[in-house]
Amino acid sequence: MGWSVDRIRGRRWADHRRTLEAIAWKYRSNWPWRDLPDELGSFQTAHKRLIRWAVDGTWEVILAAVLAADSHDDIDWTVSVDSTVVRAHQHAAGALKRGRPSTESPPITRSDVSAAG
Repeated sequence: MGWSVDRIRGRRWADHRRTLEAIAWKYRSNWPWRDLPDELGSFQTAHKRLIRWAVDGTWEVILAAVLAADSHDDIDWTVSVDSTVVRAHQHAAGALKRGRPSTESPPITRSDVSAAG
C-alpha cells in the first residue's frame, strides 16, 4: 500500500496504517473523534478516510480478503472480553425511580413456581 495521490487536491495520502489505527482506536475506545491521540494523526483525516472508504467499497474489499484468508485457516482469531469495562446506568438495570411506587407485580420465575406449587 505505498503512497498514492489524492485526486482532489493532488497531495499524498496520510499513511494508511496510521489511519487504520486511528479508526480502530475510535471504535475500541468509543471516544469522540476530537479526542484522537496526536500520534494517530488528525481526526479529520481519519474520519474523512473512514467515510470515503465506506462510500467507495474499500471496507467490503477488506472484509472479503479477511474472510478469504479465514476460509483457508490463515488467521488465528483471538477474542478477549473484559467485563470490568462494561457498565450500565442504574436505570438500565431496572432500578425503581424515586417517589414512584411500582405498579407492576414482580415477575414470576421458575424458583417461584416450584415454591408455590
